[in-house]
Amino acid sequence: MPRLALFQPDIPQNTGTMLRLAACLGVPVEIIEPAGFDVSDRHLRRSGLDYLDKVAITRHISWTAFEAWRQNDGGRLVLATTKAAVPYTSFAFAPKDIILLGRESAGVPDEVHEAADARVIVPMQAGLRSLNVAVTAAMLLGESLRQTGTFPEISND
Repeated sequence: MPRLALFQPDIPQNTGTMLRLAACLGVPVEIIEPAGFDVSDRHLRRSGLDYLDKVAITRHISWTAFEAWRQNDGGRLVLATTKAAVPYTSFAFAPKDIILLGRESAGVPDEVHEAADARVIVPMQAGLRSLNVAVTAAMLLGESLRQTGTFPEISND
């Protein structure tokens, strides 16, 4: 199952939306701290609704701690970045991929960019900078789950 990793998120509403997305899709989430807000913030709860206790969240106290965990776990780090050349739709996702999204305000530092095993971009119209990070997460997770055949089963309940 692919995972979603959030590098030092700084907008609680976006983070809550991504956590709700992950809960609905059954995707585990790695939060790489420090976050720009208290992760128990009421805004996070508001956008995540009652889905937050239905998502597997692991908090890492730093990039270094996350990298140590990742090296032990063996997941391939796939960074969503406007500096990539490979469209996410042309990338071959694998079940153990960790899709990493950067801070809404600043992306990721060079150290994180260089640590990525792969870098993908969402193709956009010329002259536009970027999509909302939660929208990007939905697009990349949807494609990775489609490619790896790991979407949740449809229930008739």
